Amino acid sequence: MPEPSGQPALKSRVDRELTRFVARETESLLALDPQLAPLADVLTAATARGKRLRSAFCYWGWRSAGQPDSDAMVRAAASMELVHAAAVVHDDIIDDSTLRHGRPTAQVSLRDAFTDGPRGRERARSLAMLAGDLLMSWAGQMFTGCGLPAAYLAQARGLWAVLARELIAGEALELLHTEGESDVRRSLKVIRYKTAKYTVEHPLHIGAAVAGADPALREVFTDYGLPLGEAFQLRDDLIGLFGDPATTGKSNTDDVSAARPTALIALTKQAATPAERRELRSLLGRRTLTADQLGRVRAVVERTGARDRVEDMISERVGAAVGALGGAGLPRTAYRSLTELATAATSRPD
Repeated sequence: MPEPSGQPALKSRVDRELTRFVARETESLLALDPQLAPLADVLTAATARGKRLRSAFCYWGWRSAGQPDSDAMVRAAASMELVHAAAVVHDDIIDDSTLRHGRPTAQVSLRDAFTDGPRGRERARSLAMLAGDLLMSWAGQMFTGCGLPAAYLAQARGLWAVLARELIAGEALELLHTEGESDVRRSLKVIRYKTAKYTVEHPLHIGAAVAGADPALREVFTDYGLPLGEAFQLRDDLIGLFGDPATTGKSNTDDVSAARPTALIALTKQAATPAERRELRSLLGRRTLTADQLGRVRAVVERTGARDRVEDMISERVGAAVGALGGAGLPRTAYRSLTELATAATSRPD
């Protein structure tokens, strides 16, 4: 994805802050017992890479309120990446995913720590779950220890509770709807709570709240953040099915094997013929999927026009998001950065 102007520098700053924080915390962990090294390694790997979109939205929420650049705010914004890392580790456990960013997922890489003794895979999954829990704890720790005045941070305390509640609700709704009847509206609701809010809206709200922004700015960020967050996940759904693992770094069979209730599949089923629905039922939820079987799923998605419809939905939502910024009176740099981030977050992979 192309990065907006100024984003490479911000990303580098966020990377540095995360590296320092994680190195300090893993050192403290290993001081308890050197045998915790596999856990420390997973925590380091889980936080080592990413586009850092969530931290960028949080930072520009702060700057949109007229606040100046601040190293402390960069540290506060970087905590959003620990929320994301925790969500990714837990999501990979739930979906039994094996690949992320071209590398083994946490529960797969931790199997090496359990080559002796029974139930190695189960213990690796359990340890990965604990890693995800600790990452979420670290997010709050990094935010509260960022160096901004306590009175500033207190203004965002309630928003953290909302973020956690809605993120877990989205994950739970996806599990509850998996393999159920497909419904586009229900799929979009899962998207909204599982991804859209914690990726775009909540980071913006938290950054704006810390800055002491007027409530009207939060309303603008909701009008911008919700459609953009949905577009982000809709793009990810397309990449998840049609992307090349060599480029995306993750398996393109995960969504089909997990029978995830994505809007893409819901739209496909809605427009499919009875024969196509039967074919999809025979393929969705298979633990292993051959290249030929994946190709058959893709063909049905293409034939029904669902892929094109999702592309239209992405364009519509990006347009609505950018349109919400007009007339909001944002500082010029913030307006430009948020506009460019909208494109960066939802563009096709190179």
